[in-house]
Amino acid sequence: MEILSFFGQLMNLNQWLVLLMFAVFIIMLFRGIPVAYALVGVSLVFILLAMFIIDPNKNLIKEYIEFDRTGITYQKLAVNGGRFFGGIIKNPVLVALPMFIYMGLMLDQSGVAQKMMQSMQVLFGALKGGLALSVMLIGIVLAASTGVVGASVVLLGVMGIPAMMNQGYAKPIATGTIAASGTLGILIPPSIMLVIMSDQLAISLGDLFMGALFPGLLLGGLYILYIVIYGIISPKSMPIPDDHEPITMKAVLDVVKSVVPPMGLILLVLGSIFFGLATPTEASGLGALGATVLALAARNLNLKVFKDVMRQTLNTSGYIIGIFIAANFFALVLRRYGGDEIIENMVLGSFDNPYMVIAFILFIIFLLGFLLDWIEITLIIMPLMLPVVIGLNIPVEGYGVVDNPSVVWFAILVAVTLQTSFLTPPVGFALFYLKGVCPKDISLMHIYKGVIPFVLLQVLGLTIVFFWPSFVTWLPAVAYAN
Repeated sequence: MEILSFFGQLMNLNQWLVLLMFAVFIIMLFRGIPVAYALVGVSLVFILLAMFIIDPNKNLIKEYIEFDRTGITYQKLAVNGGRFFGGIIKNPVLVALPMFIYMGLMLDQSGVAQKMMQSMQVLFGALKGGLALSVMLIGIVLAASTGVVGASVVLLGVMGIPAMMNQGYAKPIATGTIAASGTLGILIPPSIMLVIMSDQLAISLGDLFMGALFPGLLLGGLYILYIVIYGIISPKSMPIPDDHEPITMKAVLDVVKSVVPPMGLILLVLGSIFFGLATPTEASGLGALGATVLALAARNLNLKVFKDVMRQTLNTSGYIIGIFIAANFFALVLRRYGGDEIIENMVLGSFDNPYMVIAFILFIIFLLGFLLDWIEITLIIMPLMLPVVIGLNIPVEGYGVVDNPSVVWFAILVAVTLQTSFLTPPVGFALFYLKGVCPKDISLMHIYKGVIPFVLLQVLGLTIVFFWPSFVTWLPAVAYAN
């Protein structure tokens, strides 16, 4: 007991147990245990710890820990499980989740991306870096339609790597372009990560979609500018093909025909939300229907494609919902140990300046992005940081019409930060997605070299959003004011 008393002076035993929960969870992930099982398993172990080891009639360390056991017995936990599942299914914002996933998968299966690649390659073929520019523009369009990093990176890699290698592109610039453009999927709306953030942070999905639009386009614009400059400075790294076709009106029309339908669908979905014509849930249904119509118009929709899209939508949605339920169990136990208050006090006690506190939170999320996927970070970390951000009372300009403008600004900062961590060597998730579809002669070192300039551009974009919050809040404020 003297040892417990000694450590209790350094840190409350509750704080040690909260840190231990996170440590055990991460260790289980490194052991290859699925995320949902790891979350539930850790939660059950620490419930046992509270119910039996810490029981006042069974162990004397009760005096060193505070744990409210009311409502957390196994019987009541089972009831809460039903409530969690029912609450998720009934949530109108989360209903949009499978719809947006279906929309992205159907556009992928419809052959829209392949048509854009072929037509843009002809249009930009005479430019230095024209193929890389085509891949980047397609990545921006795909980002706004799929909203899934893995899907965008893999699709762009399958289409772009062979074409770039055949044209003599340097391996670093080819892989860097694909990885960077693929990660835009978590930021440019309609992003499924923003859908989940809206639920976890209790803020308007419309605010998040509108707030993410300019930062997403800013990053896309920085990428394009870099490719153009790089093509001028190092033309041998991105050579022009000897047999490139001249630009004709037919080539321009082909690009218009391939780009306008998916962009029109995206603008229809986002416009219906921005102008208040439809709720995000209704707009997601509209997007799913529109993607199906485009697939039919392209004559690429048959029973097999439809079944594949439905199966992948079900698998992805089920995976996310499963993590939702498991994360709620984990959060319930964490709160019984006072985890939310402990983390809030630890973060707020780190710095006196509120902007330094935000920067510290973003740094933590950046590091966690190496270990966890964005789903776990959004479901576990974001709700814990919400009271901290609200308590800072940072004066973010919202023009009186944006709900919780500081929270909207913070959510977009987190989205950009996660996008950066997905690209940063040595363990960014997007790098391994890309390596899985690259030829054997392209090594991870080629990918690492290629993404470093784009990581620096993302840091620049993050800095702009950090110091100019109105870059996020201006569009939703103007939309609602009108």
